[in-house]
Amino acid sequence: MSIANSHNLHHPLPADRPHGIRVATRPGDPFRLLVGKEWGQEHWYATTVERDTALTEMARRHEYSRKGDEPALTYEKIAR
Repeated sequence: MSIANSHNLHHPLPADRPHGIRVATRPGDPFRLLVGKEWGQEHWYATTVERDTALTEMARRHEYSRKGDEPALTYEKIAR
């Protein structure tokens, strides 16, 4: 990943980030019509603690969600 403005980094990116999270849309979600069935994103972390902390934050119910709203994304732990 190239950084357009490296001075914006708070700390250097670790060279090795073997622990990841794959984010994808759920089958049947209308959002898939906009982004496509194969849409997904991967986030990589240096340690399992960082990954698990990020996963907890990503998958939590947002404080502004309406009653009955459920996250429309799936989260999967992955490794290189």
